[in-house]
Amino acid sequence: MLDTPASSGNELSAWDRDHFFHPSTHMAQHARGETPNRIITGGEGVYIVDREGRRSLDAFGGLYCVNVGYGRKSITDAIAEQASKLSYYHAYAGHGSEPSIELAKMVIDRAPAGMSRVFFGLSGSDANETNIKLVWYFNNVLGRPQKKKIISRWRGYHGSGVMTGSLTGLAGFHNLFDLPRAPILHTEAPYYFRRADRSLSEEAFSQFCADRLEEMIQVEGPETIAAFIGEPVLGTGGIVPPPAGYWEKIQTVLRKHDILLIADEVVTGFGRLGSMFGSLHYGIEPDLITIAKGLTSAYAPLSGVIVSEAFWRVLERGSDEFGPIGHGWTYSSHPLCTAAGVANLELVDELDLITNAREVGAYLNAALKYALGGHRFVGDVRGEGLLAAVELVRDKDERTFFETSEKVGPRVAAAMLERGVIARAMPQGDIIGFAPPLCLTRQEADIVVDATRKAVEAVSTGL
Repeated sequence: MLDTPASSGNELSAWDRDHFFHPSTHMAQHARGETPNRIITGGEGVYIVDREGRRSLDAFGGLYCVNVGYGRKSITDAIAEQASKLSYYHAYAGHGSEPSIELAKMVIDRAPAGMSRVFFGLSGSDANETNIKLVWYFNNVLGRPQKKKIISRWRGYHGSGVMTGSLTGLAGFHNLFDLPRAPILHTEAPYYFRRADRSLSEEAFSQFCADRLEEMIQVEGPETIAAFIGEPVLGTGGIVPPPAGYWEKIQTVLRKHDILLIADEVVTGFGRLGSMFGSLHYGIEPDLITIAKGLTSAYAPLSGVIVSEAFWRVLERGSDEFGPIGHGWTYSSHPLCTAAGVANLELVDELDLITNAREVGAYLNAALKYALGGHRFVGDVRGEGLLAAVELVRDKDERTFFETSEKVGPRVAAAMLERGVIARAMPQGDIIGFAPPLCLTRQEADIVVDATRKAVEAVSTGL
């Protein structure tokens, strides 16, 4: 960090506006000083502190990331110790480091049955890029070069690269980027609250989603469909748990047509739902699992692809027939990041955070429903584990929505921040999202609920 008089106060804020290119930000407004630039300097437990000394309860865990909470010295010590021993070495051509190998074993020990190997990257986006390439490689090895299309879902989030942004089913990640690209397809989102036919039960709506998937496969040709990718719970698309029977019905269709299943567990992996993985939570039997965020609690950037044993055997066959696989990243299995991962998973176990996520998550979701379920502008309160969402609507009986220009969701999130709680205004709807650290207590959950209730009431008075 620069240690000069100019790096204090307003000068740092000016540098931010003049030189720092922020992701997912209104660039012009930020450069002109029309939006806040909050500079975060510290954190402990579920709280963060900014440069002005303001302390906020982070009810979104950064970006669904900080599962163990902020300020865990055991993880920072592990990173420092690894840096003093071996700060970097690559993982190409059979090379490895102690924490990389140990973490791979720890992940497989926690993964659903039938999983075999872990390929490490740095972000969920690059992990899903890896998934796409592996799926294509898999079918080429098997002599099925036409079987390459991948079906995602509208409102799914799988990254912001060229191909992973194509997998993502949110308009904001497509607009002006010439996305989505072939051979990516999108099918029905399992969004029960927004179902077109309100007479459908959850089971019936799940069957409708499966039928729509079956129709797409038949139109495209089963011989051309390689894989289906889905988050166990829709994340950025609205924090939407699946309706009853959804994953069972979807998997029946996929097995019928010999289509691979990729479970994107970047958000749900490592305890978020009150289970180690969302796949375990919902009875999903994936061929590939995407992991990131909770793998290190974002103390260091690390992602992974967990490969099933059956899929791995095809990769081995490919190496025997065609030589070493031509895929990898310079920072794959970075020793500092994998050291963070080892310490993080040890802490998840030591603190029994999965049990806490299950119990406090149930409490948080029940408290949000009690406090807000009857509000005239609250259409839905939903969640699972320490994931929750409050969806705001113009008319809950007619299920009509506010205009985007009214910015109701962002206004509620801003009103919550004024009350010391960070929540996320989700894209494509006036949805307030919650994904706090898994160490959240009931008392802290009460603070979140109280701030949400007061913010919704404050914004409602002007609607």
